[in-house]
Amino acid sequence: MDNIAFWIMVVAWIFVIIWVPIIIYSNRKLHPRALFVLFFAEMWERFSYYGMRALLTLYMVKELFNHLGQGEADSKALGIYGSYTAMVYLFPVVGGIIADKILGFRKAILFGGILMMAGHFALALEGMYFGGNMQLFFLSLAFIIIGNGFFKPNISSFLGKFYGVNDSRKDGAFTIFYMGVNIGALLAIVTCGYVGEEISWHYGFGLAGIGMLAGLLVFWLMGPRAFGKKGINPSQYDIDEEINEKEDVARLEAGSEAILDAHMREAESFEKYTSPNLKRNQWLAIIGTLIFIPICAQFLNLSDVVTVILLVLSIGILAVIFVMSLKQDDKSKKERMWVIMVLFVFHAVFWALFEQAGGSITLFTERNIVRHGIPASTFQFFNSFFIIILAPLFSYMWIKLNSSGKEPSTPMKFVLGLFFLAVGFGVIVIGSKYFAVEGMVSMVFLIAMYFFHTTGELCLSPVGLSMITKLSPAKAVGFVMGAWFLSISLANKMAGLIGELTAGEDVGDTAPPSETLSVYANTYLIWGVAVVLGAALILFLMVPLLRKWMHGIH
Repeated sequence: MDNIAFWIMVVAWIFVIIWVPIIIYSNRKLHPRALFVLFFAEMWERFSYYGMRALLTLYMVKELFNHLGQGEADSKALGIYGSYTAMVYLFPVVGGIIADKILGFRKAILFGGILMMAGHFALALEGMYFGGNMQLFFLSLAFIIIGNGFFKPNISSFLGKFYGVNDSRKDGAFTIFYMGVNIGALLAIVTCGYVGEEISWHYGFGLAGIGMLAGLLVFWLMGPRAFGKKGINPSQYDIDEEINEKEDVARLEAGSEAILDAHMREAESFEKYTSPNLKRNQWLAIIGTLIFIPICAQFLNLSDVVTVILLVLSIGILAVIFVMSLKQDDKSKKERMWVIMVLFVFHAVFWALFEQAGGSITLFTERNIVRHGIPASTFQFFNSFFIIILAPLFSYMWIKLNSSGKEPSTPMKFVLGLFFLAVGFGVIVIGSKYFAVEGMVSMVFLIAMYFFHTTGELCLSPVGLSMITKLSPAKAVGFVMGAWFLSISLANKMAGLIGELTAGEDVGDTAPPSETLSVYANTYLIWGVAVVLGAALILFLMVPLLRKWMHGIH
């Protein structure tokens, strides 16, 4: 086992060391330098997140809850995992607002990264010196949750500011950025997974913290030269955009005098946002966040409460977006926000099933896949591997289709994403029902599932991020991006609940593979195939209306 896992890790690192320079070199003249700085920062941040994610469910089942029966341990671990991942994507709603109004994108990203790093190192210490201390375990996860809330939405929003609304390079840029996400994920899964399962769980968690430190250093040291003045203050983006628009109009209509007036208005606005009040509010936001972290930790063990909160918040946020849409000054802006609301729902359906990868599918891999000595956590790397291979092809494909007028609309890409997700689960169901031997399924079916799921993800996820920056009002893009991550938050909690359906009855530690396989296959058939295909069909029928509401934004 050691040799196989070790060489997978070595090959992955060699592959990334060769592949990343090729991607950067081939795109260096097409995209601004900021893309590549954010690419590296996000890559290392995702190394930290996915390094921990690869181990979390297995760690809870095998270590924290090993005194419980298999069914009870699975249910408890998947419940906590669902609450954790849901809260990871819940707090970007707040993090987006705070960045918009108080911290600015750059400070928010750095603050979030520091919190995440502290959480990973605390998680390592929990096992090394305070084994089984659930309060420290939950507190460590809370640091990661809150830190991600500041980091994740704002780095995506920040990238969008380096491209125009109808810039044909934008989808390609977000696809390359998304590849950075998955390079970090691939390296994390094979590295932290190997170290965690084969050497020590807590060394694996510690490596995740080191990855976050690397991401912070990239952003801090390389950012100033690449970003210029963007993101320093919360209002800077709005000022820059407004002044650029005014200058364009002024040059065409009124000459240099109007340009001078615009610059004076910029100076007055900028002075307001660089006053001592801003510094005070920034410190209050930081202190308030630190106080809230222990409170957040207590919710990780309250699965039902988190579910209710997420449902209420999701309905509330959709209502806020709807009210915001009614206040827009023209019909096109209003209807574009309606598109976001509709896709919010289908986005949640996609991720509720896709995110089984870190929960029930990992346990399924552990118990029902013929692994030939490969650790169960390592198989998660196939998703990232396929994205690294396919992302440049998708980026090129979207640009070529766009140039010929044949690129699918964003809603149609969502339909394709849901369809391929269902196909992936269909492959697993077929393998489980017709090709299993004594409850064990060939890894070929699992790898094929990851391939189709990755294809679906590339159709939906990166273009979803790009869509938010195109359809959102300029002054609320951070909030709407945070709301978009709320749909993933709701999805992750749903994923935990669906995952708990695979726990079955509590049969102790002796459940035979044939018994667990039946539970997994039936759950994936109902939720992964039937429900997802139904959602894809409904959305397909809505595509013409949604395209009309987008008013030319592609």
